Amino acid sequence: MFNEGAMLLRDQNTPRWIVFTIDMGICLFALFVAYMLRFNFSIPPIEIPLLKIALPGFLLVRALTVYFGKTYAGIVRYTSTQDAKRIFIVVTIGSLIFGLANLIRFYAVDGKFFLPITIIIIDYMTTMFLMITSRIAVKLVYLERKNPGKDKTNVIIYGSGELGLITKRTLDRDAGTRYKVVAFVDDNAAKSGKMLEGVKILSTDKLDTLLQEQTIDQLIIGILKPSQANKTRVIDTCLAHNVNVLNVPPVQNWINGELSFKQIKKVRIEDLLGRDIIQLDVAAVRGQLEGKTVLVTGAAGSIGSEIVRQVATYAPQQVVLLDQAESALHDLSLELRGTFDGDLFETVVGDITNHDRMAHLFSTYTPDIVYHAAAYKHVPLMEENPSEALLTNVLGTKTLVDLSIQYEVNDFVMISTDKAVNPTSVMGASKRIAEIYAQSINAQATTRFITTRFGNVLGSNGSVIPLFKRQIENGGPITVTDKEVTRFFMTIPEACQLVLEAGAMGEGGEVFIFDMGESVKIIDLAKKMIKLSGLELDKDIAIKITGLRPGEKLYEELLNTEENTLPTHHPQIMIAKVAEYDAAEVQQNISELIALFQTQHNEKIVGRMKEIVPEYKSNNSVFSKLDR
Repeated sequence: MFNEGAMLLRDQNTPRWIVFTIDMGICLFALFVAYMLRFNFSIPPIEIPLLKIALPGFLLVRALTVYFGKTYAGIVRYTSTQDAKRIFIVVTIGSLIFGLANLIRFYAVDGKFFLPITIIIIDYMTTMFLMITSRIAVKLVYLERKNPGKDKTNVIIYGSGELGLITKRTLDRDAGTRYKVVAFVDDNAAKSGKMLEGVKILSTDKLDTLLQEQTIDQLIIGILKPSQANKTRVIDTCLAHNVNVLNVPPVQNWINGELSFKQIKKVRIEDLLGRDIIQLDVAAVRGQLEGKTVLVTGAAGSIGSEIVRQVATYAPQQVVLLDQAESALHDLSLELRGTFDGDLFETVVGDITNHDRMAHLFSTYTPDIVYHAAAYKHVPLMEENPSEALLTNVLGTKTLVDLSIQYEVNDFVMISTDKAVNPTSVMGASKRIAEIYAQSINAQATTRFITTRFGNVLGSNGSVIPLFKRQIENGGPITVTDKEVTRFFMTIPEACQLVLEAGAMGEGGEVFIFDMGESVKIIDLAKKMIKLSGLELDKDIAIKITGLRPGEKLYEELLNTEENTLPTHHPQIMIAKVAEYDAAEVQQNISELIALFQTQHNEKIVGRMKEIVPEYKSNNSVFSKLDR
């Protein structure tokens, strides 16, 4: 393969005719080796004339099979298993032809063999071996020349199952010039010490020791459904050793069903904070949604849009998307029509505080189920604009609740927030008042009013995650309000899954709360995001403490101190035992509160909110004086 080696040094592809000539040379050499081995390196003189007669036919058969099999067409330095398979087929067909020629000549011509059977067998094995190994040798020389061993990136693959093996082969195929798989690590201790394609498998318990003993640049998560606890432990160990962590995307996201190296991306903070897969009562959710008309308010938002995506998978008759954000709604509409049947969706631009517009919507589509996700949610912004929080979060909800009763909606599921518990902000108080209204009116309505309450969702509008990502991209600093501030987190998909489950199990009047797991220190979150970005704290990027913003809490709660919970059949959903309210009194209080919008007097509006929600105590706010 001298010509091929010379071409290597110039980074050019060897002409096909040269590869063809080399392959024919290998075939001829393999036949010579077969004769030498068969006759103990001393070919009898009687065999020479017979060989001379057979040689032209032998070369013709090999030339035709190589030509039509196109073993010469591949780029030798990129030899793959497909190339080896092609060589196997071509050589096998040629040798079978030789065997067939033996039968024809022996039985139909002169009772002699075209080539001795042992020669054909030895030639077959030798040709196969030489053609494959010559290509592998060229590939190894090329890879080493392109990136010497000392310059390679050392990689560990987490997971030694099918996906881990596919990941290794993807690295070998797409990025073999730059990456070296040092080890597999696996949660299954029984695999420890075994080998997979020449690479040792270690228990994840040995990962810390491995990272101390060897220079590892990256770890790739190549496991289909890892335990979230184990996955988090592996990532934390890598971050402690400044090892970059990458993630293989879900199989359904692979292009044409095949994984490529460029699809392997850095782990996101969402991957680190997520939890084990939620098990839904799919039958119950489908029973509620199948064949129904579903209205989703705030459909263009992060929560609303995910509810739409999930609802669409349960075969509803129609999904009505309502939002006043025109551009975001248009983008969502285009996305959905690229994934689902476009006739399934109706997009409506409208404001939930506009009674006439909402009445027209309800009369036109007569929804069976309403998921109410439309709300103002930014705490500091609503602290500066209480009248708008009142208008959207209270009046908007009241309008939808009243119309749901009028048009005999079956189920009304309201998306609330942990900030409604012992509220310290205008936003939290407005959401608590909306909860109270829906809950109080449930007893006298045929519509079932169900409230779901949960904390921050990762990546949602208003979450710290997108803010931190932008700040990191801009070079910092990352702004954290307080070193001690903590928040509960949940991914958008799992939050919406629990909303659907709660909506299906609710009988009306309940406030469902979700198990949010452990609270997370925001400053720790910021530090992990810096490490996941491959940066170093206080060297590449800084963290700046800015102080709590108006209305913010240090710690979020999911339950009022006077509340307790009841379990449900789902371990991550509980029912909050909240205080009951007189519907007539609530109606009067909220009507009086809404009437204050016309005054645009913030203190009067907030003061009335505090009367309706006695536990509402402002924090770090100009309205704190109303609590004295």
